[in-house]
Amino acid sequence: MKIAVLGTGMVGRTIAGALAGLGHDVVIGTRDPQATLARTEPDMMGAAPFAQWHAANPGISLAPFADAAAGVELIVNATNGAGSLAALTAAGTENVAGKVIMDISNPLDFSQGMPPSLNPVNTDSLGEQIQRTFPEARVVKTLNTMNASVMVDPARVAGGDHTVFVSGNDADAKAAVTDLLKGFGHRDVIDLGDITSARGAEMLMPIWLRIWGALGTGAFNFKIAR
Repeated sequence: MKIAVLGTGMVGRTIAGALAGLGHDVVIGTRDPQATLARTEPDMMGAAPFAQWHAANPGISLAPFADAAAGVELIVNATNGAGSLAALTAAGTENVAGKVIMDISNPLDFSQGMPPSLNPVNTDSLGEQIQRTFPEARVVKTLNTMNASVMVDPARVAGGDHTVFVSGNDADAKAAVTDLLKGFGHRDVIDLGDITSARGAEMLMPIWLRIWGALGTGAFNFKIAR
């Protein structure tokens, strides 16, 4: 499958590398490829400059958002939640129309410091905002309840015995995303319902952040016992 991953941070890199490892044709989208490659300092999460990662992953191309999204079948939104709508707008309405958008971002608001709050929350979600802004796209919220390493290697936590959620309006889109999740090794996939159920998935982030702080590691996930 031809897949565009929007976002050059640790999450985007991890997802892109894993998808390429599974045999998919992957391109990473960014606002300005030359500026992205020119950065020499670690990012806000301490990740090495993108150019170092890119040199080690030459099979994954880098392109402006619009070029990345134009010729693919599925788009992964791995951008910062606050910049997701701008990134997808830059990708172009015509380039996302009809395509599956696998939204793995969270609407974290750092304006009041740490821990971040959510915006939107309760009566809306970032997943819904993306679907409303791009009504012809097929948005599926998933993977936002775990860190990047667990997203692509669920076996690192409890042998993979934990849960991942999907939310979206389109059954075929959710099936396509579920296939990708199973390709990563996820076994327990729960369909929460339409895109409004993304509110619940996103609202797990406050407790996720507190657990992270208590454990001192992001190598954990939720398990729905039933």
